[in-house]
Amino acid sequence: VQLQASGGGSVQAGGSLRLSCAASARAFSSHVMAWFRQAPGKEREFVAAIRWGSGRTYYAESVKGRFTTSRDRAENTVYLQMNSLKPEDTAVYYCARGNGLAYAPAEYKLWGQGTQVTVSS
Repeated sequence: VQLQASGGGSVQAGGSLRLSCAASARAFSSHVMAWFRQAPGKEREFVAAIRWGSGRTYYAESVKGRFTTSRDRAENTVYLQMNSLKPEDTAVYYCARGNGLAYAPAEYKLWGQGTQVTVSS
């Protein structure tokens, strides 16, 4: 199984981007799809997650109210809609699949390749 992330780019502060993460195989209801990001010189941090079965979502405090994650079960794809972007959102964004909700990157065994998001002031 592979995860393919896309949709990154450069945007001015206040702008929006939508990231996509397509899985090469169907996920199971027990799976959790998560988004992480890593800025230069910083550790990878949790951004958002969605339970594949129920669709329940979870967000880091820093993105609540601005980012929304969703999934399309028919397309085996998860999305991250990012609105009101700030320069501090600049990072490489990764999607990952885990067997349960976790906020630590080490708990996720399947990762996409990462996509760069750059927000200028």
